[in-house]
Amino acid sequence: MTKKITFVNKQSLKEFQSLPYDIQQQFMNDLRYVSQNEKPLSEIKHLSQTVGQGVIELIENGKPAYRTLYVDKFEGHVYVLHSFTKTTNGVDHQAMATAKLRYQTLKAGLGKSK
Repeated sequence: MTKKITFVNKQSLKEFQSLPYDIQQQFMNDLRYVSQNEKPLSEIKHLSQTVGQGVIELIENGKPAYRTLYVDKFEGHVYVLHSFTKTTNGVDHQAMATAKLRYQTLKAGLGKSK
């Protein structure tokens, strides 16, 4: 069964749409793979310890680098939490805080724990 790709709010959709078109296409293809229970083609990083259980970061490195964070552990959906342009080395603490807040809001709305 294919999962539905869902943006957690209007802002997460706007952020995704603000990425360069080729990056949007690449990440959307990755999300389609995930929605069919396949591995994405892009490099990934698990963010369970920093953002939330099951959160995964799609990575496109370069100058600048691009990221999209999603979670697919809730039945029937791949939820896109946050997308952003990464301009510095190291962790983007503001982006992680945004994704974590959206993840917590999503969980509360779904009535799920962890």
